[in-house]
Amino acid sequence: MRWQDVDAANCSVQATLDVVGHKWSLLIMRELFNGVRRFDDMRAHLGISEAVLSRRLRELTAEGVVETRPYRDAGSRTRNEYVPTQAGWDLFPIVVGLLEWGDRHRAGAAGRSWIVTHRDCGHEVSVAVTCPAHPGESLDQHQTATRPGPGARLRPR
Repeated sequence: MRWQDVDAANCSVQATLDVVGHKWSLLIMRELFNGVRRFDDMRAHLGISEAVLSRRLRELTAEGVVETRPYRDAGSRTRNEYVPTQAGWDLFPIVVGLLEWGDRHRAGAAGRSWIVTHRDCGHEVSVAVTCPAHPGESLDQHQTATRPGPGARLRPR
């Protein structure tokens, strides 16, 4: 079966983009990964409107990528902070991969704006496509192949 014969409507890439394909969604996740958990802090740091941030947080929560946790500062009402769920943390390599791509292809003359390092040793991290049978070896598009999975359906004619 060729790629063109497969119905792309149930592709996991499309399903993922349905969840995080809006511009602000991955930027919100970037904020959460960097410890920004409160609505007002996110809004101020992102420069996003209150309405858009509210909508995106509701969508990410409904999709199970983010969850709310109540907090209360002294003298204030109870509010929610936002934290990634396990599904949300599973997006971390995607955000780091986007950062790497941006560093490589879109960084300004001054260079990269942010660097992700291994907390234990301080070395920079990177995202790679790997094979468990060949640990430590990064693969590119010339060393990989795709094939239909068990959920593949023929494209309607």
